[in-house]
Amino acid sequence: MRLEFYKKLCCPFDKKELKLEVFKEEEGEIKEALITCTHCSRYYPVIYGIPIMSPDEYRQPQLEAPILKRWGYQIDDKKPQQLLQ
Repeated sequence: MRLEFYKKLCCPFDKKELKLEVFKEEEGEIKEALITCTHCSRYYPVIYGIPIMSPDEYRQPQLEAPILKRWGYQIDDKKPQQLLQ
């Protein structure tokens, strides 16, 4: 994902601004990152350059947990669409 693409995104739930935290970048391409909504606090990981912005009911927190843990985050058990640090 390129930074120009990220700047066009908004939260799919409330259409609010997003915050980007980049963990891995290669040749101007963001490979691993965490996008969070500044309003509802939902998170969207970027894995292999692809932002995962699926609706909550289609998310699989158990698949996202290992990469989030590597980045220093864990999933909130009560609200799996939100993170704990």
